[in-house]
Amino acid sequence: MATTPRGTRLAIITPAFHGYHEAFRAAFEAVGADVTVICYDAFTTITEKIRNKAELELPERLGIDRSAERARRLSAPVIAALREIRPDRVLVIKGDALSDGFWEELEAMRIPTIVWFYDEMRRMQFSDDRIAAFDKIATYSVHDAAELDRRGLTVRHIANGFDTFTPYREIGHRSETTFIGAAYPNRIEAMQYLHDSDVPVRAYGRTWSHDWRDRARTWGSDRPAIPAGRDVSRSVAYGIMRGSLASVNSHFNQDGFTMRTFETPGVGGVHLIDREDIAELYEPDREVLVYRDLDDLVDQVHRLRRDRGLADRLREAGKRRTLAEHTMVHRAREMERFFAA
Repeated sequence: MATTPRGTRLAIITPAFHGYHEAFRAAFEAVGADVTVICYDAFTTITEKIRNKAELELPERLGIDRSAERARRLSAPVIAALREIRPDRVLVIKGDALSDGFWEELEAMRIPTIVWFYDEMRRMQFSDDRIAAFDKIATYSVHDAAELDRRGLTVRHIANGFDTFTPYREIGHRSETTFIGAAYPNRIEAMQYLHDSDVPVRAYGRTWSHDWRDRARTWGSDRPAIPAGRDVSRSVAYGIMRGSLASVNSHFNQDGFTMRTFETPGVGGVHLIDREDIAELYEPDREVLVYRDLDDLVDQVHRLRRDRGLADRLREAGKRRTLAEHTMVHRAREMERFFAA
């Protein structure tokens, strides 16, 4: 079992995305690290959010490139924090929004660093030269791990995981099939197809919600004509997944597995996923359900509605597997082994 040497100070530099930074903190503290989390894109006040929209988002929507200024603003407080705390190790999660100045500063400090990609390289802003300069890279993408290894870089495939530290309570009556997350085209198609097939559905997130506040936040973008709720916290999301008949996990041009892959079974939900290679992590028809096309998705939902015993067995087996193999603490231990290698 990998643990961090006593007293090791770890700085985790991460996006604030859905509060996962707190999950990372708790997981690495559980394996013995003294953790400082630095969120590089967190806006703590309404004034900061308004300024960001007015000075960066709006000009970019008008075709004005503000990427350099955005990177500078995000990186300056991170650099200041690193200079102050002088950690023994650094874990940068994603990090492609940070400036060249940040990476140069980190290199000059000569602190052992792992950069953890939980997105595919093709969707990130790193240049090949920047990636080649990284000391160690962890990635959730099997394909990217193989490519980086081919380039001669030090890389490991480390998947996402389930946050066992966030409390939740069951929400719902196990009647709706739900989706929680961004409304990408394939996800809209799946949920719309279920809805048109008279399957009770509900999607959650700012790009699904019909609330005027969410329309304002997303610059008035169109919404699918299906039942929808607003953004929810991860704690509430966990409760919704637990309380749904099933939760859909539809990947968008990805070969890595999203957080939902581990969260839905982790909370005891029924996981409906569109990837047959899930068999590398969970046993189909025993721990999760795989759908191969939209008609199969509808069939799987009807199967669950007919056989509640199947649903109960999936819930129990999926949760058991997740807690045994796929938690954030498991991933923290993998990362500690990588630091030590």
